[in-house]
Amino acid sequence: MNEQIKTALSLLQQLIATPSFSREEVGTAELIEAFFRERSIPTHRRGNNIWAYSKHQDESKPFVLLNSHHDTVKPAAGWRRDPFSPTQEGDTLFGLGSNDAGGPLVSLIATFLHFHATEGLPFNLILAATAEEEISGPNGIASILAELPEIAVGIIGEPTQMQMAIAERGLMVIDAVARGKAGHAARDEGVNAIYLALQDIQWIKEHTFEKISPTLGPVKATVTQIEAGSQHNVVPDTCRYVIDVRTQERYTNREVFDLLQQHTIAELTARSFRLNPSGIPLDHPLVKAGRSLGMETYGSPTLSDQALCSFPTVKIGPGDSARSHTADEYIRLSEVEAGIKKYIELLEVFRNRLYASVQPR
Repeated sequence: MNEQIKTALSLLQQLIATPSFSREEVGTAELIEAFFRERSIPTHRRGNNIWAYSKHQDESKPFVLLNSHHDTVKPAAGWRRDPFSPTQEGDTLFGLGSNDAGGPLVSLIATFLHFHATEGLPFNLILAATAEEEISGPNGIASILAELPEIAVGIIGEPTQMQMAIAERGLMVIDAVARGKAGHAARDEGVNAIYLALQDIQWIKEHTFEKISPTLGPVKATVTQIEAGSQHNVVPDTCRYVIDVRTQERYTNREVFDLLQQHTIAELTARSFRLNPSGIPLDHPLVKAGRSLGMETYGSPTLSDQALCSFPTVKIGPGDSARSHTADEYIRLSEVEAGIKKYIELLEVFRNRLYASVQPR
């Protein structure tokens, strides 16, 4: 194991040992700042977001963002180990945030360090370790994008088994209120708001959105919560329910919302329209570079900071999404090692393709 990989794994263990729940990432932000300071690499900070630039910047060249997050969810029930004690058993490292997204983060940091002092690159690199990803919070990556130069393309570090997610579903949570009229249940009075809501729910269940994404499939709308009634003998005048909507690139969140409102009785209110579907064309040079290395492409059903980026991105990283947010979360050391090597290979092939594209013919 070379020094580069040892350094990344050491940083990963320190990150695991430092609690960093969303909105409470001060400790890991300071840890990452210190890591770069020890290597004499200047950093920028806003809140708990840390970013750094490659050494030889050229404003005439495109900027490539390497981004992953250092916040975590709270430990799930069922942990048999201390979630904040990095525990190595053979090739496996256990600890909260080891897989999501400590492994991808330290692998991207190692990749950034590999290229940091390289002269003559056809692109500039920005490494951003960001906060509040797990809650899509306003003080995460969204809070620093205006301070960064225009980004040509981004690599979002998440556990994908080093396959490329070239598209990602958006998320929209909708609060619905069906309003009826109260009455006495025994006298069959009033207008039952539950029955009104059931009409909506049946339509939502049966509706098929016409436009299908080749990578993400159809829009999915699912009623996930419902609440009504105060006592057994009163016809309820209000029924509240919640719709979880997973969108794809052929609809904007607003278009889906408007369509749902047209066909439902309830008054709908979207909590946010900001988590839109995202993606990157298959013919993008970065995607082509990955495919030439044998990386598979797919559409991701889960949400990440891709949703908050207005520029093309791929989501890729060591680890497995199925381990995220689970008890006894872990990542394999060999996955981190392979991830670093594959990230470096990806950027090297991307670099060579950019070189080739500007050579005279």
